[in-house]
Amino acid sequence: MGLLEGKVAFITGAARGQGRNHAVRMASEGADIIAVDVCAPVETVAYDTATEADLAETVRQVEALDRRIVASTADIRDLAALRSAVDAGVAELGRLDIVLVNAGIFSSSRLLEMEDDTWSTMIDVNLSGAWRTIRAAAPHVVAGGRGGSIVITSSLAALTANENMAHYSAAKAGLVGLMKVAAKELAADRIRVNSVHPTTVATDMILNDAFYQLFRPDLEKPTREDFEEAGVTLNALPVAAIESDDVTEAIVYLVADSGRYVTGTTLVVDAGASL
Repeated sequence: MGLLEGKVAFITGAARGQGRNHAVRMASEGADIIAVDVCAPVETVAYDTATEADLAETVRQVEALDRRIVASTADIRDLAALRSAVDAGVAELGRLDIVLVNAGIFSSSRLLEMEDDTWSTMIDVNLSGAWRTIRAAAPHVVAGGRGGSIVITSSLAALTANENMAHYSAAKAGLVGLMKVAAKELAADRIRVNSVHPTTVATDMILNDAFYQLFRPDLEKPTREDFEEAGVTLNALPVAAIESDDVTEAIVYLVADSGRYVTGTTLVVDAGASL
């Protein structure tokens, strides 16, 4: 029997990257999945965001494990859309136990050169979107009366300073405050709330020309190899980026019985970068 047998997990940003990885692993441990992603371009973002075909692939991989999945498109800036997605998923699957607040974006700019929409989009997606996700989903976990777990994907950037990403760091640091208050308010309902803080993760949000340029501004058109050469210097362990699996393993620990008394914590998965 899997670690999450009979449970249902709601995952934002589930079409690809860490979100898909979490969904497939949760399904392999016996969970059914409610999955959402925006599946559309997001303003101020320089890389290609997930598509409906990506979300369909997540559905295919979960169903291949003989688990149920209810998937829909929703922008985490739209509380009504999130509520509709969660409500439909719970109506079909019968319960909700786990909420993975995973969806997010990345962009970069010097602090004093940043445009207003670059700042506001980042905060609205990465911080306010997390609040909306919890607001839409947590009432179902409370109503179940069985307790549960919420994990917010933050970043090492919440704990350390990096140039060109004040808006990203501010949003990710704000998630820590949100997590701690939620952990206190939901503790009486036996709902645990934690955040995970990865270093650079090898996903489409990172593996693109705009991110490579951020790491190697000295080069006109840096490659992934150039990025990895620079990235490996930031971590104590000799890796330029960790994999989605590494973050998923930390999340499984938090949402399964192994983390039954862990709440209000910031779990860092950073290859020693914060050292």
